[in-house]
Amino acid sequence: MRLHPLAADGLIAAALTTVAVLLGTEAVAQGWPALDPLAWTLVALVTLPLALRTRAPVTVCLAAHACWAVYVTLGYWPVVGSFGPMLAVYTVASLRPTRTAAGCAALLAGVWIYAGVVSDAEAMASVVGQAVGFPLVLWRFGYVARRTAELTRRLRAEQADRARREVAGERVRIARELHDVVAHHIAVINVQTGLARFVFHTDARTARDALDTIEGASGEALAELRRMLGLLRADGVQGADGAPAPGLDQLDEMVARVRTGGVGVDLHVTGTPRPLPPGVQLCVYRVVQEALTNVLKHAPGAHADVELSYRAGEVAVSVTDDGRGGTAREGVDPDTIPERGGHGLIGMRERAKLYGGTIAVGPRSEGGFGVRLTLPTPVQTARRGDVVHE
Repeated sequence: MRLHPLAADGLIAAALTTVAVLLGTEAVAQGWPALDPLAWTLVALVTLPLALRTRAPVTVCLAAHACWAVYVTLGYWPVVGSFGPMLAVYTVASLRPTRTAAGCAALLAGVWIYAGVVSDAEAMASVVGQAVGFPLVLWRFGYVARRTAELTRRLRAEQADRARREVAGERVRIARELHDVVAHHIAVINVQTGLARFVFHTDARTARDALDTIEGASGEALAELRRMLGLLRADGVQGADGAPAPGLDQLDEMVARVRTGGVGVDLHVTGTPRPLPPGVQLCVYRVVQEALTNVLKHAPGAHADVELSYRAGEVAVSVTDDGRGGTAREGVDPDTIPERGGHGLIGMRERAKLYGGTIAVGPRSEGGFGVRLTLPTPVQTARRGDVVHE
C-alpha cells in the first residue's frame, strides 16, 4: 500500500515530535531546565510544520530554524529541537537547487554554533565540527536524492516516449501490410470488371458472378481502408513492395520452419475452415508467428501447440508451450514486456484492437506460456457461409 506524500510527511512529523517529547523528558537528567508549556509549544512549532515540508520546503525550513533559535535563546536543551531543522535542510536539498540548499545548510550551521555559544559549551571545537559536518552530510544526501529523482523522471519519460514510438512504428508496419491487402482486393475488382464487361451481352450468369465477386471484394477493401485510416497517424508512409500478404494457408509452412529450429510444434484445426478476409488472415498469421518466435527465443526445446478454431461468428487461435525447454519466462508479467523494450506484445495488441478482437498473453498455471487471440468474423464473410447458429 502506497501512502499519499502528505500523509507520509505527517507521519514523519508525528514521529519526530514523539522523539522530541521523549528527549524533553530527559532534559533535567542532562542538567538542563525542565521544559515548560512555552518550551513544549516551541518544540511543536519546530517539528509539526514538517508535515508540509514537501509542499513548501524553504518556508518550513526557515520557520523551523526561527522557532529553534527562540527555543535556544530561552535556555532550553538545544538537542530537543535539533531534529526538525536537520530534516528541513535535507528536504530543501532534495527538492530545490544547490544554491538554495547551501543557504539553508549555512543557516543550520549558524543556529547550531549560536546554540553552543548561548549554552556556554565547554567543547566549542566539537560544536563547530558538528555545525560544519551535519549540514554538509545532509546537503549531500539531499543532493543525491534530488539527482536520483530527476534521473528517474527522465527515465520514465524516455520509456514512455520509446513505447509511443514503438506503437507508432508497429502501426505503420501494420498499415503497410494492409496496403497489400487492399491492393489485392483492387486487383480482383479490376480483373472481374474486365470479365463482366467482356461477357455482359453474351453470358449473363458469368457477368452476375463477376459482379457478386466485385461486391464482396469492394466491401472488404472498404473495411480494410477504414481500419487503415483509423490506425495510421503518420505522414509519408511508403507503399509496400507488392508481395502477397501471408495467410492461414501458410501456417503449415511456418510450423515446419519452427520445427527446424528445435521446437516441436503441433497444429490443430477445429471447426469447418472457410474463407476469411486477407486482413484477418494476416492478423492471425502474424500473432502465431510472433508467439512461436518467442518460444524459440525464450524456451528453446519446448513443445508448442497451435490451435486454430473456426467458430460461429468468430475465429480463434491459441499458441501454448510447456516451458520445459527454458525458464527465462517464468514469473514474467506480460504487462511489463513493453517497458523492457519488446515489440512483440505491442504488435499483438495493436493487431487485435485493429480488428475488434481480444488477446490474452501470459504464463499458464500448469507451466509454460500462452497466447490466445479471438477475432470476430466480418459481415462479408458471414454472407458467404459464416452463419451464426444459436
